[in-house]
Amino acid sequence: MRAAPMVAVSFRCGHGAEPGAAGAVALARVCPLCMLLHETQRSRAELLSRVAPPQRAALARETRIGASYEWRCARGHDRYPATVGEVLTGPSCAKCRANAAAPGARREAGIAFMKPGLRLGTSQVEQRLRMLLGERIRLHHRVNAVRIARMFYGKQEVWPDILVPQLRIAIEYDDPGRSRRAHLGMKEASDLEKDEALREVGWEVIRIRAGGLEALGPHSIVCRGLTVAVVDEVVSLMRRIRGDAAVERLLIPQQHAV
Repeated sequence: MRAAPMVAVSFRCGHGAEPGAAGAVALARVCPLCMLLHETQRSRAELLSRVAPPQRAALARETRIGASYEWRCARGHDRYPATVGEVLTGPSCAKCRANAAAPGARREAGIAFMKPGLRLGTSQVEQRLRMLLGERIRLHHRVNAVRIARMFYGKQEVWPDILVPQLRIAIEYDDPGRSRRAHLGMKEASDLEKDEALREVGWEVIRIRAGGLEALGPHSIVCRGLTVAVVDEVVSLMRRIRGDAAVERLLIPQQHAV
């Protein structure tokens, strides 16, 4: 039986068939690749910087997440084949994965450190979370990353919102954002993988899941939004995870009005 001919599709993002092309179907949404880029908070420019140069023109027009390309390893190892979806959500090349599992790398796994030049978008809510939490416990302001024992988006490290290295606890604030799609779909799967990578090296993750997001993992706080009571619950969870004595050592004495 002869396969049905492929239908050319034009997407709102400008990828796919030319708008108005003969026989093309116009869809009022972005292509699957742009959708995945949005969910994983990546950009097409980032992808283009990683693909083998001869394939950049094709990737610039690509709409499919299952399309396979040849990619350059960020650490200078051999090029490797992978689908766009695997590059956006999976590990790096085989040599990077082997290096991450090597004994020397595992000795450093779990160490919190300061990554110079790390630029992450911090929302006003995350800033308020840090301020409120900093009124209750002493926060370490000279760490922003944790070494892990696997590759995560091509790196052997993760960057949680807030780190409490004395307790080996990471705190993440999640909400669906203006798009109502953040931290859902592939991004939710990425969050789960990030949490698993941290647990592998002795860390626990407390996730504040606001704005209608459901619990994700054993230490989730589901709420409508950030409040003082939510931050108090974060401290209570720390006690349950690491014990009262460990948390007491970090508490800031509260001044009570006379």
